[in-house]
Amino acid sequence: MVKGLVGFILGGLLTFGAAQAAELDVVATSSSIGALARTVGAGRVQVTVLASPDRDLHMLQAKPTMIREMRDADLVVAVGAELEVGWLPVAIGSAANPRILPGQPGYFEAAAQVELLEIGAPADRALGDVHPVGNPHVNMDPVRMAIVASALSERMALLDPAGAETYRANARSFAAAVEQRMDAWQAQLASAPGVVLYHRDALYLLDRFDVPLLGTIEEIPGVPPTAQQIKTLSERLRDRPGVIVYAPYASAQAPERLAKGLGWEARRLSLDPPMGADGVGYLDHIDLWVDTLSQAR
Repeated sequence: MVKGLVGFILGGLLTFGAAQAAELDVVATSSSIGALARTVGAGRVQVTVLASPDRDLHMLQAKPTMIREMRDADLVVAVGAELEVGWLPVAIGSAANPRILPGQPGYFEAAAQVELLEIGAPADRALGDVHPVGNPHVNMDPVRMAIVASALSERMALLDPAGAETYRANARSFAAAVEQRMDAWQAQLASAPGVVLYHRDALYLLDRFDVPLLGTIEEIPGVPPTAQQIKTLSERLRDRPGVIVYAPYASAQAPERLAKGLGWEARRLSLDPPMGADGVGYLDHIDLWVDTLSQAR
């Protein structure tokens, strides 16, 4: 009943907004960030998402389509913490739109609004795909995303003062929707045995709900595992329960081999909701992760 009520509230905001002209042209780098922008800006923004959930934000390249989208944008919303460092600065620079340059009101990073995990990793590419400024995958923590929503509402209010109260009210509604699901998520994950991830991309969700991280397929981020590494991991986890989760863009070979050896399930699961998701769609995606982690055996 609560979930349905939340859907009605947030869905009502989006329906109301559909009849009004967009005041802000927003470009989001991922579908999680796009979902947040749609919810906070419901009624006054048009949102374009650059990367689908089956793409690795580390590995994209700047494309002419991205540049065209940014050319007329009022606001670019990125995950940040160097997650998009390989392509977003190039796309922004090529767009020749001074409004969205870093340091301007039209550029916003989610990771800059919250406390990050794993700050201070050595900036050594020999150690793989590392992020010395902190783990960038803040979209996997709904509580942090509620904080980001509040900050985003203030940024949208700065760019569109006439919509300030709409943006702030939408952010408060999203935070309330997160809060209403927290107890159920906590209860579901209270006895979760743990998970093996491909790499530490879902760490924020595990940290929020105290779910054990049992290991990673990639010992060195961005470097494919060896057969010996998978064998060693299998031996260490033998006779205990768990689940293996890997992203759509990761190779299934090593996760499936490990799952077979352990008698576990391996699940291919995106870090982001579907492309057109709003706040409800984002929370439903967290539901999917919670269900997966809680059903581990």
